[in-house]
Amino acid sequence: MTTENDTLPTTQMEVIQHDNLLINFTTEFNRVLDTRTLDSSAAGFWRPAPPPDVLPGYFPLGDLAISGDTNINGLRVAAVVRDSGSPSADNTKGKALSRPEDFERVWTDSGSGATTDASIWRPIPPEGYVALGMVCSNDSVKPSLNAVRCVRADLVIASSVGELIWNDAGSGATQNFSAWRIQPPTAAPGEIYFTPGAFFGVQSHDKPATALVYALRMQIPLEVASAPEAPELSGYEAPSAIETGKTTQVVKLPWFAVKDAMPPIDQLRTSSVYRLERTDQWVLVGHGRNTSDKARPIKWAANRAQDTIRTQVFCRISSIEIASAWPIEPARHVPAIDFSANLNERFTHTEKFSDSWWNTAPRDIIAMAAKNKAVVVYQMQSTYVLLREDGTQVAISIDYTDDESLHLSEFPSEDSPAITPQPMEQLPTATDTAP
Repeated sequence: MTTENDTLPTTQMEVIQHDNLLINFTTEFNRVLDTRTLDSSAAGFWRPAPPPDVLPGYFPLGDLAISGDTNINGLRVAAVVRDSGSPSADNTKGKALSRPEDFERVWTDSGSGATTDASIWRPIPPEGYVALGMVCSNDSVKPSLNAVRCVRADLVIASSVGELIWNDAGSGATQNFSAWRIQPPTAAPGEIYFTPGAFFGVQSHDKPATALVYALRMQIPLEVASAPEAPELSGYEAPSAIETGKTTQVVKLPWFAVKDAMPPIDQLRTSSVYRLERTDQWVLVGHGRNTSDKARPIKWAANRAQDTIRTQVFCRISSIEIASAWPIEPARHVPAIDFSANLNERFTHTEKFSDSWWNTAPRDIIAMAAKNKAVVVYQMQSTYVLLREDGTQVAISIDYTDDESLHLSEFPSEDSPAITPQPMEQLPTATDTAP
């Protein structure tokens, strides 16, 4: 095994924690073997080498298979893991990680006539754990049981075999072999599924129809604060059109789930976590005064803040999809980390209607104004801003109007019946509009 450390320093990032599993990333690798002595296409097999002074106690989940013979130090990234040292939230479950019980040989270059030996092995996990990648060797001896770790089964998600990385066609080896990327499934709302960078291998040049492959999973951290207080009408005059906003919800996204104006490796070093902040504020729909001695309806047109073009621009610049999982199509280049992410539906206002972000038509609102009363109707508007760790903004801000948040207030309020603003179709035809 050779060490090639011509790479930029790896810095500590904000750790991803899923139950008692800690996940971090490294850009440092040791070359385990390559195909220079084989009559096949070029490939290199690398083991993540988390620096002990920065990532003490972290282990790889499998080796990387890379097409070509480039030194990948500082150019590629892999997830590495360790136990948190605390018990699981479910006391019936054990540690997050375990050593493999043994290794099963999948391929050897025997028969190729190569001057060096090469072999590839599948970790055999203990009961309740799974292996996420394969381990390579530059001889025919089984790897050390400390080469990788297996992960508790409830901390991963079943995945599928992705694109071909390399096969040994032309090598002359007795056994055929091919290495494949692992593709996570579409993420559920509020979650991210991602691979550590490891590969899956089979004794064939054909893509396997089924395979036991897995990806890591994590919850997207969501911070929630109380909503801004609903404004109350204190006089007959029209109130402020927009009330002061308040940051009420924040999600934290790992660097690999966000596209930024820098290479992915630089993202890892400069902004390992991005904050997508939602600020809520009450926006005036309409104000009116009934000077008659009978209750009467007042109608307003409630505009929506959604802007289809701005939302599309935001999604294209950041890669983040507001109302669905992303990425929505396979990348044209090899991504830093294969993943699928999906924002929490409460955060995006899509609990009921996933297409509400594309509905920009105004909504007619009618409220019944009691005799000799002034009434006002507000609705909640949310503004989303994507920020790096240093507070600088990525992409553009986007807005959303929550039709479910209508709030009515009247003046004077004494002896007033409880009145809720209703959509136009639920009330009689309006007879007046607000000034």
